[in-house]
Amino acid sequence: MDKELLFRPRLPEDDVEIPGVGTVRVRGLSRLEAMSVRGVEDRAKAEQKILSLAMLDPTLTEAEVARWQQASDAMEIEAITDKVTELSGMSAGAAKEVVKEFEANPDAEFRAVPSPEAVDAGGGPAGADG
Repeated sequence: MDKELLFRPRLPEDDVEIPGVGTVRVRGLSRLEAMSVRGVEDRAKAEQKILSLAMLDPTLTEAEVARWQQASDAMEIEAITDKVTELSGMSAGAAKEVVKEFEANPDAEFRAVPSPEAVDAGGGPAGADG
């Protein structure tokens, strides 16, 4: 295997239509980028960071995302962040649950089961003999 292949960006991209505004292009976050956002406690600031990283066309700074947050309704940006979450490899439902759990317990570790058909090989229920 050519280890240089590991270092090539492979982040998926997609377009998202903003009704009455136009189409933007976003990409998924890298693992390092996603991890860097975890420590941001202020949700508005976390969203600013996520979108400043993920927006490809147009590119936006965190300050510009803050201006956009002031000008848009909640669902406009929600559609963009949902797409970034999807492109980053997390299902929409799982991502929302992770955010809720992380807010409740910032020191928790998370494992996501990828689909309803998948099984969690992390062990049996608490108290079960193995």
